[in-house]
Amino acid sequence: MEKENYFVAVIGAGPAGLYTAKKLAQAGAKVVIFNRDIKPGGLAEYGIYHTKYRMKAGLRKQFQKILAEENITYYGNVRVGDEGDLCLDDVRQLGFQAIVVTVGAQGTKWLGLPGEDLKGVFHAKDLVYHYNKLPPFSQREFAIGKRVALIGVGNVMIDIAHWMIRDKRVDEVIAVARRGPAEVKFDRKELENVAHNLDLEALDAEIERVADRMSAVDQSPQDAKEFILSALPKAKEPVSETRFRFEFLSSPKQMLGDENGNLMGLEIDDTELLPRNGDTKAQRLGSTRVLDVDTVVFCIGDKVDESFGLPIQWNAFVKHPSPRYPVNDLSYEVFDPKTEKPIDGVFVAGWSREASSGLVGYARKDGEIGAEAVLQYLDTLPAPEDAKSYLQAVAEMMAGLPHPVVDKSGITRLIEIEGAQAEAQGLEDFKFDTNQEMLAALG
Repeated sequence: MEKENYFVAVIGAGPAGLYTAKKLAQAGAKVVIFNRDIKPGGLAEYGIYHTKYRMKAGLRKQFQKILAEENITYYGNVRVGDEGDLCLDDVRQLGFQAIVVTVGAQGTKWLGLPGEDLKGVFHAKDLVYHYNKLPPFSQREFAIGKRVALIGVGNVMIDIAHWMIRDKRVDEVIAVARRGPAEVKFDRKELENVAHNLDLEALDAEIERVADRMSAVDQSPQDAKEFILSALPKAKEPVSETRFRFEFLSSPKQMLGDENGNLMGLEIDDTELLPRNGDTKAQRLGSTRVLDVDTVVFCIGDKVDESFGLPIQWNAFVKHPSPRYPVNDLSYEVFDPKTEKPIDGVFVAGWSREASSGLVGYARKDGEIGAEAVLQYLDTLPAPEDAKSYLQAVAEMMAGLPHPVVDKSGITRLIEIEGAQAEAQGLEDFKFDTNQEMLAALG
């Protein structure tokens, strides 16, 4: 069924939002994208390591092609949520038949440990936004010390280790994992960025220290060690003398500080592994140690924004447990557990549906699948009026906001301006640091 007069809002312009919009627009729907940031791209623009220039350039071209779709309207620098320029009810009252929330996982997940408020304790996402020049994080000061503990052993940890080792050139980076070396989550290719800074003697000693606890759950210490060492043949040449090492089977207990609120150390609990449903569970042993560090970064994933205006359980927006429009047995429909009813016409996709799950390819696929659920829903609605009148109402509301809003033509010009700046300065990539600079460049 052609969706020529249907009118859909997509909130968020990361990969999930852009590919949701593309699929809906190609089905004929008129789609309006509202984006918190001026630029589209989300974590593809502001989450991928900042020196991956070729990857980012390729993604930007894809996103520009999507925005060029005739049925897609774009408004950047517009915050949607209970504390934003528009709340969800405001969006609904503009005449949209469906709203797709693809704002990602904008909240910050913490473990609730003592000392998380000390100076020198950070969340990885804030640092990633900082070095990728996402306003306002680009302007925040992050006082990084010389001895850094990273909590977690996924690719985000490796990105932060990369920044600490090759950009900040700290003295020591310690990756702290509550599980063992057989259960690291990072890719070998990502480890290649920092593998030459591995303290190989410390790695041998650490594998030996936890070997008995690994063997107790049928994990091979040798295989785990060989996986880590497999990054060495293609590792980047080192640019610093930073010592990089691991503390496995170690769970953070608390951050220790001085009388001025400065971080002085990280207390960790030793753990053991217990079999659980074909996997393992880390259990604290009660013996503790203190790592002499002055910076701690939590690389433990994210959660959705609690101020957005949708029901939340377990750090995620609530999905319909028995979806009316399932795709591949997945639910994309928002559900209110208080009323035990779906919030009609509101869907989630990408990290808004499942926080911190997968990379750009996952977000793209989930956005496309989410669009299929929306199209099923639109098929149940009566034929609407001409959507062009609704587009005019949205344009008038955007013009009435107390700050500038950037449309598709503005994004095209901004890309051209930043490209010209990169060429003039002999850089592989150039970004304005602040929204004010971007808006000024656009006049």
